[in-house]
Amino acid sequence: MRPCIKPTFLTYQKPLLCAMVQDPTPEEAILTICNALYDGAEAFGIQLECLKREYRDEATLRRIFDACEGRPIYITSYRGSESAGMTDEECVDYLLMGLRAGATLCDVMGDFYHQDSHDITWDPEAVEKQKALVDQIHRMGGEVLMSSHIHEFLPEEEILKIALAQEERGADVIKIVNFASTEEELMADLHMIYTLKHTLKHPFLFLANGAWCKYIRQTGPALGVCMYLCVERYGPRNSREQPLLRAAKAIRDNMA
Repeated sequence: MRPCIKPTFLTYQKPLLCAMVQDPTPEEAILTICNALYDGAEAFGIQLECLKREYRDEATLRRIFDACEGRPIYITSYRGSESAGMTDEECVDYLLMGLRAGATLCDVMGDFYHQDSHDITWDPEAVEKQKALVDQIHRMGGEVLMSSHIHEFLPEEEILKIALAQEERGADVIKIVNFASTEEELMADLHMIYTLKHTLKHPFLFLANGAWCKYIRQTGPALGVCMYLCVERYGPRNSREQPLLRAAKAIRDNMA
């Protein structure tokens, strides 16, 4: 394992309780962080694409990150929300700004440089550019999560193909969001966690969307998923699929 002077996402005794922050202003983000600390957050996921563009400078990001009180910070720079219309290169530059400002774990989308409906590209040129980006993040002292959000249910063999591709591209954490719209898909997703646990060499974050997704999001970490992605409270901007932080903490802390 590569030495890291920043708080790390790669060593933990229990799956981390990671509170997601999806606020448009620094003041709102800091309030969310402060409330989440009181509810037991052990890490933070700052979704940089949600921050309005007038606040996107390194000093402002440092001010937001300082509120996390030394907890490890995971950042995303997706194409949507306040970043709509930005190029992938601009999204990457913003991600690297967050890394310089103090974040640890950078979310490299699996289809950076060649957009795909399943958030994973097989274009050779794009893959090489992703590998170069992963190397750059590592040289800067960061860790890499590679993400693929699947917008439908994919069976196990296709999920495993994506996971192994992310691992081969240098990701420290593999992230895949499948679907669980039926009980049958839920059971298949639960088996996918078993398969990923016994196949991958690196930590993985396997989640789901759909009507049955909360079973995966609430119990997956007891089966091998590396962390909970939670919200401090539900509001007009955050993800209802994610469990409340205090509920996830109660589930985790009471698991045998």
